Amino acid sequence: MKPEDKDYAITTDVKYGFQELIDIHEIQAGVRDDWYNETLCKVNDSVARLGVVKGEFHWHKHDNEDEFFLCIDGVFYVEIENGPTFELKPQQSVCVRRGVVHRTRAPERTTILMIASAGVVPTGD
Repeated sequence: MKPEDKDYAITTDVKYGFQELIDIHEIQAGVRDDWYNETLCKVNDSVARLGVVKGEFHWHKHDNEDEFFLCIDGVFYVEIENGPTFELKPQQSVCVRRGVVHRTRAPERTTILMIASAGVVPTGD
């Protein structure tokens, strides 16, 4: 299945500017999609994104960008092709190096914070 055939709700427009309160709990409460990814803010040349997810994302890679994942609540898996699978519980994180094929999944509704270059395509290159 191609990424465009999946039911992802992904917003890459920056929602918050400098000195604006970002209420994660309020955002979580309003999410109705199984796979929701919203760009919160820009930090220098990177962006912080919030994911409220349940289910499985497709295998993909980012040729030129590293990607950081922090589990806020729930359980989040980051699978590396031909490598380990990281099980992230709240307060745990992992960084995936650029060019590494990976996929993510959450068996239950899970909230994550992601940090990557502003130009990263969330569905992969």
